[in-house]
Amino acid sequence: MRSISCQRRLAAKMAFAMMKILETRYTPADKIEEILLGKEAEPELERIEVSVREIVDAVRREGDRAVARFTQKFDGVSLRPDEFKAPRSEIRAAYDELAPEAIRALRRAHKNIVAFHRKNLRKSWLDRTADGSALGQKLTPIERVGVYCPGGKAFYPSSALMNIAPAKVAGCKEIIMVSPPTSDGSIHPGVLVAADIAGATQIYRIGGAQAVAALAYGTATIPAVDKITGPGNIYVAIAKRLVTGRVAIDMEAGPSEILIIADSTADPKLVAADILSQAEHDEMARSILVTTSRKLAREVVEQVEVQTRALDREEIIRESLRRAGLVIIAKSLGEAAALSNLRAPEHLELIVKEPERLLEKISNAGVVFLGAQTPNAVGDYMAGANHILPTGGQARFASPLTAEDFRKVTNVVKYSAKRLKAEADDIIEIAELEGFTAHAEAVRVRKEK
Repeated sequence: MRSISCQRRLAAKMAFAMMKILETRYTPADKIEEILLGKEAEPELERIEVSVREIVDAVRREGDRAVARFTQKFDGVSLRPDEFKAPRSEIRAAYDELAPEAIRALRRAHKNIVAFHRKNLRKSWLDRTADGSALGQKLTPIERVGVYCPGGKAFYPSSALMNIAPAKVAGCKEIIMVSPPTSDGSIHPGVLVAADIAGATQIYRIGGAQAVAALAYGTATIPAVDKITGPGNIYVAIAKRLVTGRVAIDMEAGPSEILIIADSTADPKLVAADILSQAEHDEMARSILVTTSRKLAREVVEQVEVQTRALDREEIIRESLRRAGLVIIAKSLGEAAALSNLRAPEHLELIVKEPERLLEKISNAGVVFLGAQTPNAVGDYMAGANHILPTGGQARFASPLTAEDFRKVTNVVKYSAKRLKAEADDIIEIAELEGFTAHAEAVRVRKEK
């Protein structure tokens, strides 16, 4: 009875908080898992998919005409097909609209991104044997890629950098960026400058599912690409799913998310600030704190309330935390790590006394930020590691966007007569085991010759 009353007192103290509070000591494990892994209702996704499929099919059939129609309908902007592409003069003018400090920051971020992604590139290889045989792999850039830079409620120069710079590092010849137009039909100058710095070869002021379909199928004015990367809203994510096969995609990005593991040494002001930096993305963003300290949990939710009142995007933050804000009080850091691995968060912060030690227990995360001086924002903008990350638990099996995502592998095989003769009987045996006698004969005739 004492433990239950303790939990009730804690809940009463936090009753004003925007975030749901759970304690593993008193909450059944299946309930914790259900809330931690909570997802959007499938019927809503099914309804959206029907709409997206109609958009994709219309663009496939009608091309530019459908793109223009949906741009008017969803973005409220009337554009002729010859106005889709941002001219070079508009890109040059964008530099004059930005403060020199902003341009310098974008260039510095770009330099860090390029340096990070160059280290990721693998090399082609070919191993030759003494008898003249060879096995290897040839790595080749994808020739034409399309990158989606989101817009709408906000603009994202950082996403332009994170999409385009790795493609450039990989050696792609054509990098085509699409981004939703603002109300006056333009693309924000920050996005244009970032895209130009990173090396986009063409920029189009279109967005949404219609932009994804245009990149996949091509129109009279927009070239078809071989791969589409970049985050967007649910309509963009579903459109990418629907065109997969026609083109490759990086991943289906869902709402952005953060999970913070903090112990009693953490500063509640810093933890709260990082929660809020995630919640301000949009109403669907998910912010989770897992802590071993009740005191910290109480102080963080108090700080969340205090700090929210001073922020520009207060309404968005409140709705985000009301929908998906969560505080879990764990019995140990080991349990906290296990809960994090279960959720497989997009962003994970370890604000604990020994973050490197706790990192050893982490197996599922898009990116891990170590220590109190490494907020999520450094990864979003400056560190160089890509911020286009697996969401919605996909970090269990998926990885961040890298330069390797813009290249493809071709296997290379060369057999000498000596090696073919040595292995011919085994090849024939396996071919006949599978019932492919023509395969067997193709080897047999060479053996006999």
